[in-house]
Amino acid sequence: MNSKKQRKRKLNLFRVINAILFIWFIISIILIVFLSNKSYSYKEISMKEIIVSSGDTLWDIAEREKYNNEYYENYDIREIITEIKSLNNLENSDIYNNEILKIAEI
Repeated sequence: MNSKKQRKRKLNLFRVINAILFIWFIISIILIVFLSNKSYSYKEISMKEIIVSSGDTLWDIAEREKYNNEYYENYDIREIITEIKSLNNLENSDIYNNEILKIAEI
């Protein structure tokens, strides 16, 4: 009888270990899929030029670019403004009608 109990315990232990390994495998697959969602591949970045319209602000332009420009889709509006200012050597956020601004794009 002792040997039957020992076999049963070994069998139960084997099942528990298999269940743990299976769960670990599933979690690993989920993490790989989730983390690989972001592409780290190289994409050529180019510049486009826009002409500032009357009443435009950097915030307006940054907001438009966030939703219409793939390059900025994961940026915060403030980060986009900072980058636009940097690309155009702007010391502050003042922009003027008919001014030409460089904007990054993919």
